[in-house]
Amino acid sequence: MSTNINKIALPLKLTFLIFSMVLNCMGIVIIQLSAQKVGYDQLGFLESFKDLPVAVFSLFAVNFIGRFGTKKALISALLLVGICSLFLPFITVFWFFKFWFAIIGACFAIGKICVYGIIRSNVKEEGLLAKTMNSVEASFMIGIFLVNIGFGWLISSRFGEYWRFGFMSISLICFITIFLLLKAKITEPENKSTTILPSLKGFGKKPFLIFFAISFFIIFIEQSFNSWLPAFYKDHLKINSFFALQASSFLALCSYTGRTITSRIIQRFPLSKYFMFCLMMIIAILVIISMIQFFFHDYSKALLFLFPGIGLFLSPLYPVINSKMIAQIDRDRINTFTSVIVIISSVSSSINSITISILFKNQILTYYSVYILGAVLLVFLLSYFYFRTTIKKI
Repeated sequence: MSTNINKIALPLKLTFLIFSMVLNCMGIVIIQLSAQKVGYDQLGFLESFKDLPVAVFSLFAVNFIGRFGTKKALISALLLVGICSLFLPFITVFWFFKFWFAIIGACFAIGKICVYGIIRSNVKEEGLLAKTMNSVEASFMIGIFLVNIGFGWLISSRFGEYWRFGFMSISLICFITIFLLLKAKITEPENKSTTILPSLKGFGKKPFLIFFAISFFIIFIEQSFNSWLPAFYKDHLKINSFFALQASSFLALCSYTGRTITSRIIQRFPLSKYFMFCLMMIIAILVIISMIQFFFHDYSKALLFLFPGIGLFLSPLYPVINSKMIAQIDRDRINTFTSVIVIISSVSSSINSITISILFKNQILTYYSVYILGAVLLVFLLSYFYFRTTIKKI
């Protein structure tokens, strides 16, 4: 890892921590608003207000970042998140959650493109790039853990009715991160684009198309857990909101552990073999979970421990597959490439939330694990073809 990356690692990790907390508070919002008689059909579309602005704004974010600079763009995004989170506790109407998630989505598009661009500008070698991305993205899992633990404690306390005020702590972290970024010396990624919309030339080649499909379903799988696992625990296993959030936080803790371990050992193994090993372990755990749900109902409480274990093997997939492709991309195209990744991620998350809400609305949660298993098997097949494809540098 270069000196520049070492010096700016903390604000980059805090940036991912912040966006992790605001993006993955969806599970908390779903639990709390469903208790206030907001229907699952409405809550299923709530995620779209976060994801669709990500998709739309990502088309213009590359030009925006190129004009203002990576550092200024990242600070602007964090400032907007901090201000909106500061006002959230004082506005209790449902429509403001839609507005808030839309702002979060647009800012996340800028934030992710900036962070990926900074990392790619300072790291060249594929294995080291995978290590760096796993290290930075591990903080994303910590954000999920903290937001579930923190809000779970707040909701279960005598101050539970003031749970919205927990978002003020996110504002504080935003302002601290902005201060660190203002002091940091950042090497700006190259940006040769002067057009409003970025050029997507070359991204229609077979390796890219397969990669984008893999990314789509990885996010699809991750959001099945991050946004809906607390509600699954509460509705299907009949545990209260506090324990549902705490049990879900262990998924984040296992995910953090998985990414941290990966960042330390990834250079010892071929990326493709490590990736496929993680997929096979996820499939094995999901098969066990499905068997318990269908044939061994008396052991349903074991799901509280089995689902978090998936995080150990699920969390490395996204950074590993991204780093393998990013290493092949010229530095002047990395922002455009990242914007495409962000668009695909947002569309995947939105579609997943809408479809999985159908399971909840119709109370057919026995098929929750089968639903996820189907997506994992698709990733396995696509990855098999992807790693057999020879990727030439664009």
